Amino acid sequence: MKKVLLLLGCMFFFMVSAQKKGKDYSDILKSKNIYEINAFLRDAHPDDPRRSVLKPRVMEMMKEYIKNAHPADQKVKDMQEMLAMLRRRPSTKITFDEMNAIIKQKQIAKYKAELAAKQSTTVYTPSTAQNTYVVNANANAAIPNTEAEEFNMLMAVSPVEHKNRTVKILNSLFDNNPNAKECIVLIRNKSDCNIIVRMEGVGTTKYRLAVPAQGEGSIVIDKGQYLFTSLVCGAQYASQKTIERPIMVALGGQ
Repeated sequence: MKKVLLLLGCMFFFMVSAQKKGKDYSDILKSKNIYEINAFLRDAHPDDPRRSVLKPRVMEMMKEYIKNAHPADQKVKDMQEMLAMLRRRPSTKITFDEMNAIIKQKQIAKYKAELAAKQSTTVYTPSTAQNTYVVNANANAAIPNTEAEEFNMLMAVSPVEHKNRTVKILNSLFDNNPNAKECIVLIRNKSDCNIIVRMEGVGTTKYRLAVPAQGEGSIVIDKGQYLFTSLVCGAQYASQKTIERPIMVALGGQ
């Protein structure tokens, strides 16, 4: 009886703790949602007794999902990665450094493939004055994309220029020297519009990077203070950033 009371007491404590963090996991044992259980495993205290029940449950749910998924289901790869992590660790929670390492390895694989193919592997829809706009609710009018020509020009690099840029990016990705004068910036465009990200530093130091809709791009820049600006589907973006090490910037997410 004492063990039962102790277990109930621990569960109450952990439920209260989770609620204080802004998430209510009081009914998590009833959940049949993979992502909800996965979130609980990331947030819960390592000693939460519910872990012993929910971790094997969610792993079985993931296996079942993968087994019955359509061959073109984009979630299968994510589910496989989460399942592999749960086999090695208590949850899919990863540290900032681990996340950076994963992003870095994916970037290296991408640019190695481009170097081997001797051309960009990026698939995108060229911009026109009409295909990227926002609707002005008050005027009920479309705003044309004034950056269309510039975006297309930035994307249409020659094979030689593409090779030089790819080699520079790969060198930066492999360079672990903290005293290096340059570092890489990864821009992830989560919007449905082609964008140009402008980075303005001290004096005449300026960079610009075209990033396709729902795509990403990388650029190697000098370390320092920068004002990042962009026009994302007609909405202005501006942010001051200190670039001292590789970073990833996501734009257009909700």
